[in-house]
Amino acid sequence: MTESASDLSNHFLIAMPSLEDPNFGGSLVFVAEHNDQGALGLVINRPMEIDLAALLRRIDLEPNADSMPGSAPVMNGGPVQTDRGFVLHQPVGQWGSTVVVSDDIGLTSSRDVLEAVAAGKGPNRLLVMLGYAGWGPGQLEDEISRNAWLTVEADPSVIFDAPADERLQRAFALLGINPAFLAAAAGHA
Repeated sequence: MTESASDLSNHFLIAMPSLEDPNFGGSLVFVAEHNDQGALGLVINRPMEIDLAALLRRIDLEPNADSMPGSAPVMNGGPVQTDRGFVLHQPVGQWGSTVVVSDDIGLTSSRDVLEAVAAGKGPNRLLVMLGYAGWGPGQLEDEISRNAWLTVEADPSVIFDAPADERLQRAFALLGINPAFLAAAAGHA
């Protein structure tokens, strides 16, 4: 994908309190791709009721209990293709279908990464999601201009180290903002 003038790849989208969309209200989205064709992001703070080991079993892979993070929650990555898995991981590695987001973060949607995870040979750090969020050309920029989202460069520690329920707060902290002080509606002078 080509780079746009306002490329938000490898950034967080932080939902403003005024964003009442049930898919995105209170969410933290990691933007994996953004260009003149649109944007692809993953909600990284909405755990599902399924963990990684159960997901692997569901797709006929037996997790190696000794060497993989089986109890890691699977995230609801967004409302598009909710039956499709996405693995956000560090390092990038060599997988069948990987978007290189940054020098050390990849997004893979091919089964081979999950096979490696099940065998205990997957990426060192990972977050698994079902579904993604997508925006058409100019749609995300329009939402940002209407104060639906704040943006900040992504911090891998928020993605891979913070518990899901702390990720949004940590992303606000990257901007030096306490979300308790944000108004639900923005005004224009």
